[in-house]
Amino acid sequence: MKNLMKTQLVVVALVLVFGLVPFPVMAEPEALKFADWLQELRDEAKAAGISEATLDLALANLVTPRAEVVTLDRSQPELTQAFSRYLAARVGEERIDRGQLMLRRYPTWLGRVERDYGVQRRFIVALWGMESSYGLHTGNFPVVEALAALAYDGRRAAYFRGELLNALRIVDAGYIPFERMKGSWAGAMGQCQFMPSSFLRFAVDADGDGRRDIWESVPDVLASTANYLAHHGWQDDQTWGRPVRLPREFDAELAGLETRLPLSRWQALGVRRLDGRPLPRRELKASLLLPDGPQGPAFLVYDNFRALLRWNRSISFALAVGSLSDLLENRR
Repeated sequence: MKNLMKTQLVVVALVLVFGLVPFPVMAEPEALKFADWLQELRDEAKAAGISEATLDLALANLVTPRAEVVTLDRSQPELTQAFSRYLAARVGEERIDRGQLMLRRYPTWLGRVERDYGVQRRFIVALWGMESSYGLHTGNFPVVEALAALAYDGRRAAYFRGELLNALRIVDAGYIPFERMKGSWAGAMGQCQFMPSSFLRFAVDADGDGRRDIWESVPDVLASTANYLAHHGWQDDQTWGRPVRLPREFDAELAGLETRLPLSRWQALGVRRLDGRPLPRRELKASLLLPDGPQGPAFLVYDNFRALLRWNRSISFALAVGSLSDLLENRR
């Protein structure tokens, strides 16, 4: 009896100290759960018309979800960083200078795209710069692997599962060799960082080589970017918005995208351009944004800003694109 009690005490001590469990674990190992999930995905993809050869190629080496991808998803700077710091980190002299170089390097293609899609070139170049530093940094994550991790994780499972199926469609259609299909940790691809669904809907073969190549073809990148904005309501007779100055004791409750007032109303409320001049006389509707709160910078944003939000739902990202576009324009 004493020996039995000693044995039980030893077992309890091992559990407390080392976390050892002296009976079978009921939870399924992660790799087995992922394998079951992957088989369900494979069945869904096959039912959607994706070939067995593509599925064998794209899914064969997926064993466990890539934890690094999920960690990056939880720590996006758009979600964790104050706007002023976010802007300073992304709209600096190097990005401005290189953007101006791109404007000088591709005037013919930019002019053609500007005419065909009705999107001013400075916004096309600003998005190009923000997304990939004008093609220098397009990401090195295998797109299918990254999307599989995010689709399995569950935070936005339905969205990323759809993007994963679209990525498999892109491989199956031969738009790009599987081994070259790399992008960001979130599955965004090419120099304009299109998600697979955006590629299928908006990518353009501008250079006429028979391929929609947002990885290597600058004309395709520029036209695809403009095509996306044009389809989301871009108006080429307007800008995105502007930084503004607020009067003292301004009612911060008026801030937010939900409130849209004509510029004349904002003028009557004491809002002015940053240099103190009156707002434009045009009766555009605008919303006031205070991304760092009432004591931080203020912006009036127009309908084109909402088109930028369709590209990326982050207010910080859209404000940075608008700010970069202004700097590219003002320093030409």
